[in-house]
Amino acid sequence: MSAIHPPARRLWWKQPLDRVEGTWIAIAFVWCLFMFFMMPYWHVFGKQNLSNEAYRTAPEAYSKKAQAMVDKYTVRTESDQKIPVVHPPAGSDVYLVARLWSWWPILELEKGKSYRLHLSAMDYMHGFSLQPANINLQVIPGYEMVVNVTPNQDGAFSIVCNEYCGIGHHTMVSRLYVVNK
Repeated sequence: MSAIHPPARRLWWKQPLDRVEGTWIAIAFVWCLFMFFMMPYWHVFGKQNLSNEAYRTAPEAYSKKAQAMVDKYTVRTESDQKIPVVHPPAGSDVYLVARLWSWWPILELEKGKSYRLHLSAMDYMHGFSLQPANINLQVIPGYEMVVNVTPNQDGAFSIVCNEYCGIGHHTMVSRLYVVNK
């Protein structure tokens, strides 16, 4: 048998297994088992993955909740588009809307205080990436993702869309401010 000619016997699985092949199959199987059990372990003990909730929602209903939060807690506006900056009280629900090609509104949270961050998309699937904290979530239309967050550093953080969402994807950036009060 060679790489040019097909094997004489077509039932390859009935051929005897070479010792080196068996060794590599065993190594791959053990590695798969190791990774299978490490994923739940790191989710619980590694404090790397966010535990979130997801609910079905209508874009109109979610948009109304976000608008009510903006109307109640706006402290200023930023940029030429007059994007509102909201400063909700600690422990409250905070809404962030993803739509072509922007995040709305800009959030200002307090260091050490807990919030329930709600994320939803109005049009296409987007990706929420908080940098440099390296928090990544998929934001899907028709679903409301809820994450409990407690900022532990003050400063300005970047929010970037990390799912390709169209021709203006590269402009879909925003900020999140964490203040120490």
